[in-house]
Amino acid sequence: MITLGDMSDHYAFVVGLRALRDYQPKPITEEDMTAILEAARWTGSSKNLQNWSFVVVDEPGVKSRFADCGKFTVPIRNAPAAIAIIEEPGGYEFDSGRVAQNIMLAAAAIGIASCPITIHSHQKAAEVLGLPEGRKCRYAVSLGYPAPNAGPKFKGGRKPLDELVHHNRYS
Repeated sequence: MITLGDMSDHYAFVVGLRALRDYQPKPITEEDMTAILEAARWTGSSKNLQNWSFVVVDEPGVKSRFADCGKFTVPIRNAPAAIAIIEEPGGYEFDSGRVAQNIMLAAAAIGIASCPITIHSHQKAAEVLGLPEGRKCRYAVSLGYPAPNAGPKFKGGRKPLDELVHHNRYS
């Protein structure tokens, strides 16, 4: 349970999460992958339907073919593993985003770097991953132990709140 004394550390952890694209070549341990997948499983979803499933992609040939399904997939090619997020029938894209964020937070909590990836060719991804009809993969998360030089590729802060937040009406 989180206590008020712990809140600032947890908040800083969430605000500090960054996509990292440089990984060590060593495989993700089964224990670490299971921990990440367990956190994904516990992600909240619309109406608690949990209309998702996951394909762990860690075989080099499959990983390469899966990376061909998107436009900006170098992190998948460089990572020892990726988790393909499968939208089951009746699933919502919003829930896929939620589960991707939980995967990234869980990975960071155990010292694993990650990067969210958009999959642009859903049909090709379905073929590569052997998905049954009615399922699609729109997103994936690449995973790996961070390389010694790992850091965010796109440096900089965030837009100020007053450029992003509107009250009661968009003004």
